[in-house]
Amino acid sequence: MAETDPEANRFSARASRYARVGANVGGVAARMAGARLFGKEGTTNAAALAQALGGLKGPIMKVAQLLATVPDLLPPEYAAELQKLQADAPPMGAAFVKRRMMAELGADWQGRFGSFELRPAAAASLGQVHRATARDGTLLACKLQYPDMQSAVEADLKQLEVAFALHRRMNSWLDTREIAKEIGARVREELDYVREAKHADLYGAVLRDIDAVRVPAVHHDLSTKRLLSLGWLEGERILGFAEAPVEIRNRIAQAMFKAWWHPFSRAAVIHGDPHLGNYTVFSEGGEARGINLLDYGCVRIFHPRFVGGVVDLYRGLLTGDEPRIVHAYEVWGFKNLNRELIDILNIWARFIYGPLLEDRTRTVADGVKPGEYGRRQAFEVHQALKARGPVTVPQEFVFMDRAAVGLGAVFLHLRSELNYHRLFEAEIESFSLEALAERQGEALAQVGLARPR
Repeated sequence: MAETDPEANRFSARASRYARVGANVGGVAARMAGARLFGKEGTTNAAALAQALGGLKGPIMKVAQLLATVPDLLPPEYAAELQKLQADAPPMGAAFVKRRMMAELGADWQGRFGSFELRPAAAASLGQVHRATARDGTLLACKLQYPDMQSAVEADLKQLEVAFALHRRMNSWLDTREIAKEIGARVREELDYVREAKHADLYGAVLRDIDAVRVPAVHHDLSTKRLLSLGWLEGERILGFAEAPVEIRNRIAQAMFKAWWHPFSRAAVIHGDPHLGNYTVFSEGGEARGINLLDYGCVRIFHPRFVGGVVDLYRGLLTGDEPRIVHAYEVWGFKNLNRELIDILNIWARFIYGPLLEDRTRTVADGVKPGEYGRRQAFEVHQALKARGPVTVPQEFVFMDRAAVGLGAVFLHLRSELNYHRLFEAEIESFSLEALAERQGEALAQVGLARPR
């Protein structure tokens, strides 16, 4: 008889989740009946919706946070409220943690650690992190997934489909089906800690020679599909350096740039979650030296041709080469391109690429607050697309765009002043699709991951 998975996507758990989501969100939706769900209802309904979602915890809150970081998918008042959700789910109690650990590592699980703190060091939307030590004394961060998360994710993504269907009916200028597909794929991947361990191994290999970025080592013997044990990296919150001397802030920002663009240019992979809690700053000799990259659940692996599109768009904008710009959009998957749509897409492209195009030391966006990064340009694109007609955002583009905006917001928090143009040029020096494909293939094969089609 085949072994059954007690954590499988169970109908009873999904049904319970549907009821909880419906009860919490339904009251808010009823008050919105006279207004458009994604229209201009003001901050009252936005705050009520955030409160309803925050009370649920779990994946629906992660989905809400993802939605809030896709520029202009939601009105500013909704995005502002949803971004306040901190994923601080009530922790599992000690007895429950013991049962969960026994289910993952067996009855003798405690004997496999030197020590294990039953009280979590941090709690998030899909699981919680415990401090521990390996038997040799190595400090560990053990991420333990909450029960029934697969069922909760499927139920919450079904709710997301309903919300997007409403959005398409009321905002026919934007076809959100590919956005929903991409968010669903990435959230489902976050449930698989075996895959996340491979992501961490991949980043460890790609960033091995980058001293300014530290990647935790995976302890595979203490990891399962729902338990991930990584080396504990000591560090301080990035925002704790917001008032540090500019040379320190620039050093941290440069490390962030390297952590994001180096894996992208060398292995076509991005760290897709721009939440500040996923990075800390490590110090040596009493001075900040670089960043710790902590979480690998939301990682996006691209086909090399997508990276080629990124480079082509950059070089096309830099030199005014319009055929190259159009080719980049086609590579990314934009359909039915014409003069009007290209001009609209270029509004966003010139904003995202702006810091990379100017060969000078500058901030990432002068006079812009972190929470407002990209909002004005997104509004311009929104208005232009509404006048033009429907457009489908390609699936691969969603997290690239989201992560780029999140990275820019980090630079704004730090008020860093760098020559982003020269940093980027260094990453794409001698770029070729053939070389990238070869490097990516080797890196993915080394950790047991497949290249996307």
